[in-house]
Amino acid sequence: MTVIRPLTLDDVPALTTLIRENRDFLAPWEPERPESFFTEEGQREAVAGVLAQDDCRPFVILDEQGEVAGRIIINGIVRGAFQSCYVGYWLAEKAGGRGLATRALREVIEVAFDELGLHRIQADTVLDNVRSQRMLERNGFVRYALAPTYLKIAGRWQDCYLHQLINPRSA
Repeated sequence: MTVIRPLTLDDVPALTTLIRENRDFLAPWEPERPESFFTEEGQREAVAGVLAQDDCRPFVILDEQGEVAGRIIINGIVRGAFQSCYVGYWLAEKAGGRGLATRALREVIEVAFDELGLHRIQADTVLDNVRSQRMLERNGFVRYALAPTYLKIAGRWQDCYLHQLINPRSA
C-alpha cells in the first residue's frame, strides 16, 4: 500500500487540523511558528508556497484509512555535480508507532533515486530526536557528522546529527 501522495491545496483543511492537534507534540522538533501558521489561511499560504518551488517535491503521508497523517518533503534539490537533496517529515502523534513514517521515507527514497536520479539524500535531526534517528537508520541512512548550532529549532540554535543515504546505483 502506498502511504504517500503529492501534496495539494485540497489537503489544507486536514493539515490545519493536524497542525493544531499536534502543536505541542511537534514543538520540540520544529522551528517556532507564528500564530498564523496554525490557521487554515496560514496553512494555505505554506502549502501554496512549497508548491510554487522548483527545488522540492512535497507529499502527504496517509494512514491505513487513506487520511492525511503527516507530511514528507524532498527539498533543496541541487543538480549539477552535487545531485543531492534534503528530506524532512512530520507525523501526527496518534499515527506514530505503526511504521507509516518508515514506509513514507522508503517511498520518498524511491522518488529521489529512481524518478529524480539523485545521488544523495541528507536528513538532519536534533540530538535527542531518537525516534527519527532510528527511522532514518531503518531506511539505510548513515550518521556522518555532528553539526554544532546547526538549526534553530524550538526557539534556540541546536546541535544536529547529519545523516545521509547514497544511491547505491550511482556510487
